[in-house]
Amino acid sequence: MGWIKWLWPGMNLKRWLFLFTVGAVFSAIGIALVFNYQFMGFIEELLFRMMYMATGEYYRAISVGGGLAVLFLGLVLMFYATRRIVHSVMESVLPDENTPLMEKIFRQRKLNKGPAITVVGGGTGLSVLLRGMKYITNNCTAVVSTADNGGSSGRLRQEMGIIPPGDLRNCLVALADTEPLMEKIMQFRFKGDNQLAGHSLGNLFIAALAEVEGSVEAGLAATSEILKVRGHVVPSTLEDVNLMAEMSDGTVVKGESEITLAGKRIKRMSIVPSDAHATQGAINAILQSDILILGPGSLYTSVIANVLVPEIKEALVASKAVKIYVCNVMTQPGETDGFGAYEHVEALVDHVGTQFLDYVIVNNQRVTATQLSMYQEKGSMPVSPDVDAIRQLGIQVVPASLISNDDFVRHDPVKLAQTVISLVYRLKMFGKGVQFFDYLFVRQSIKNLEKSKRGE
Repeated sequence: MGWIKWLWPGMNLKRWLFLFTVGAVFSAIGIALVFNYQFMGFIEELLFRMMYMATGEYYRAISVGGGLAVLFLGLVLMFYATRRIVHSVMESVLPDENTPLMEKIFRQRKLNKGPAITVVGGGTGLSVLLRGMKYITNNCTAVVSTADNGGSSGRLRQEMGIIPPGDLRNCLVALADTEPLMEKIMQFRFKGDNQLAGHSLGNLFIAALAEVEGSVEAGLAATSEILKVRGHVVPSTLEDVNLMAEMSDGTVVKGESEITLAGKRIKRMSIVPSDAHATQGAINAILQSDILILGPGSLYTSVIANVLVPEIKEALVASKAVKIYVCNVMTQPGETDGFGAYEHVEALVDHVGTQFLDYVIVNNQRVTATQLSMYQEKGSMPVSPDVDAIRQLGIQVVPASLISNDDFVRHDPVKLAQTVISLVYRLKMFGKGVQFFDYLFVRQSIKNLEKSKRGE
């Protein structure tokens, strides 16, 4: 008898259920009049007699016309009542959801059937990519480097003995389907001269959930549920790893933050301990993905930092996925000074030990003089696309306009997502050929992302 609860006071359903019933009755009467057939016995027989007495020989024509009108009225009432019932239910279940129900269902079904995409990296660059990926598929996994030893993450790592949560937090927020206020809270950083100064609230939140749930992985899963994350975020390793860089002059620098500050050309990267084990979630995501994307992000301390974990490197080579590297748009002082796209690719391939890439996405959009002036003082320059040189390595190059239109020279999530999805559908990743309507749907989703960025 649980159905009776639908009729309780305050449900805002009874009136629409009644209207739907009235519409069904009218529809039945209309059909009866059109076909001169009795569905409802006495009522219809009475109608037939009254119409015959009033119209005589025109009875049949008026019966059909009146029946169609009554049928139409009944269908309209049923349709309107159904919409109101659905609206009442949605208003209660999802009070803040403004998306039409049919669009929401269609979007969710398409995203759930989207390609399995795994992105490998860390830092701000990876989170920019993820902001666009969540409009392509719900089957997206971010494998994130855990070698950060600076800032809030470094302090929590030292004081609590957990893996640095900063890059993980950025990826969770990027994939989250949350209110803007929640994003601001997760990215909020305490100020002042107290013990909390410099800490990110999101880092503390993840650290607290990790302790409550008993492990970092469980804490990340709980955070994902709270933020309604579209996909998964997993660390590349749970071990306490540190980056080591052998410089071109033979010196060795330890620690991610120290490597960038050294201001020397990097020759070779390694991690301590060198035999650190990868998380099973990271291995599975790489091996089971349809598309594997590396970057964008700091070449040595974010992207290559992941492939230094032996099991991650083995999984990258063994994976049957289409492997794509998204090259940075600007050089990074202290890491990639003077590098073009070719040097980025060469360093990545060299640390993996074999040429494993299928595609490289490079930026061919010119940087404006205003944008360039902001970076020249820091020693950062645009990364040249080096299309012909990369092709000589046996890798296909996808040049595209990827820079955002604001003052900061970085990847635009909308442009990058459009480039990736065009490549994905061109490759027929689903094994059933290009699904044209799926492609149009994803393109529209990305346009919606662009509108939301403009505040429309």
